[in-house]
Amino acid sequence: MAKRFDPELIPPYPTLDFEKAQWQQGCQTVAGLDEAGRGALAGPLYAAAVVLPFDDPDLEKELLGVRDSKQMTPFAREKMAPIIRSVAVDFAVVFVEAVEIDSLGMAKAGRLVFQRAISALKQPPTYLLIDYFKLPEVKISQTSLVKGDQRCLSIACASVLAKQARDLYMLEVSAEYPGYHFAENKGYGSPEHLRAIDKLGLCPMHRHSFCDHLLQGRLFD
Repeated sequence: MAKRFDPELIPPYPTLDFEKAQWQQGCQTVAGLDEAGRGALAGPLYAAAVVLPFDDPDLEKELLGVRDSKQMTPFAREKMAPIIRSVAVDFAVVFVEAVEIDSLGMAKAGRLVFQRAISALKQPPTYLLIDYFKLPEVKISQTSLVKGDQRCLSIACASVLAKQARDLYMLEVSAEYPGYHFAENKGYGSPEHLRAIDKLGLCPMHRHSFCDHLLQGRLFD
């Protein structure tokens, strides 16, 4: 687990300070990693890895507007996602299914989705910058950053790609399971979603390990 830090150290927008520290040490392929959907009741857990170019003097200007995806509007994420993909030297967007989360538990599933993102890159990175988590199974030098998606530009880029991809997927499956309002709640526990579970039960998109206790709680008495 990453160490606690002073929230006042969070900059107004993500910077390249962490990437530059590694570039100056000769690590040219630095991958930022982040995930989306950890707290949802339904749908996959997505993750992205983004490698930014070390030799682009206009990089911060080109990616102006990229923030922690949770701080961006859907329109802003949709606008910036293709820019990130075009600017990046390499990127990957992957997921683990709800059934895998139920089987492995969220901790292992979270590490697995990051490992999949790293493996999906065209070339193995020489250094990892990860939002909050460490990957002891991955034998690549790495730094775990508290609030990494607010402090580190490549992590913020990964945050945008992961969330944009997951939101699009949940919008698509909402047509298959219209009663759960996935287009609006993206699988999170909104009041409408909880009422739908109460009325319809769980569908194949749901994480039973997350939802079973709700079926026994006061919301569903």
